[in-house]
Amino acid sequence: MITKEAVINNQVGLHARPATFFIQKANEFKSSIWIEKDERRVNAKSLLGVLSLGIVKGTVVTLVADGTDEQEAIDTLVALINSDFEE
Repeated sequence: MITKEAVINNQVGLHARPATFFIQKANEFKSSIWIEKDERRVNAKSLLGVLSLGIVKGTVVTLVADGTDEQEAIDTLVALINSDFEE
């Protein structure tokens, strides 16, 4: 299991379009992936779950991955966040 923190810096946070990009990318991996904010943890492959966290600009989130491609999953998702969700 791998855990890594990231800061959401894009203008709208993790809402609508950026959340869709994030979930599509998370679904490319076999590992179980979660995103945590404060005390809540949701499935990073679930749009409703991710949107329910209400992540806005400047929020620190923790990504957790567990599985055969966990390192690649974390690295890819952190890179997506750091790119401000650019395609």
